[in-house]
Amino acid sequence: MHSRILMAAGAMATLLAGAAVAQDFNRNPSFGTVNLRANFAPDPYSVNVTAGGQLPAERLGGASCVGSIANAPDVRLNYQAGGLPLYIAARSRADVTLVINLPNGRWLCNDDFEGTNAGVVLNTPQSGQYDIWVGHYDRGSRVPAQVLFSEVPPRR
Repeated sequence: MHSRILMAAGAMATLLAGAAVAQDFNRNPSFGTVNLRANFAPDPYSVNVTAGGQLPAERLGGASCVGSIANAPDVRLNYQAGGLPLYIAARSRADVTLVINLPNGRWLCNDDFEGTNAGVVLNTPQSGQYDIWVGHYDRGSRVPAQVLFSEVPPRR
């Protein structure tokens, strides 16, 4: 765990050139922890969340991270990978964004994967802890959303 913190801190420092970062993947996730292993059921697996927050997501990964997010992760996924891809998405009636801290400490962001819903496909996902934030464009506003996990990515 200590090496993960150091790796994430180093990656953020490189990306942000000294900007202060408030996101803390060591905090308890606001909407729970999900434990899944390859070939999980039901697929998709969903978690209801409230998207948004006070903090600009671009502080984590630059221009590719958009929207406002909370300090603590919305959802934590502990995943045991197999030979299948992993699809992580955020869906809402509002325009939502996705910020993910990967098991290796790298940050991954997405906006508008399917319409205004965010999503990522990890073709060879890593086993480990994924911390997930769902962002929203109206800073300080909170909107209902779902985080979805699937091993059957949508066709684009």
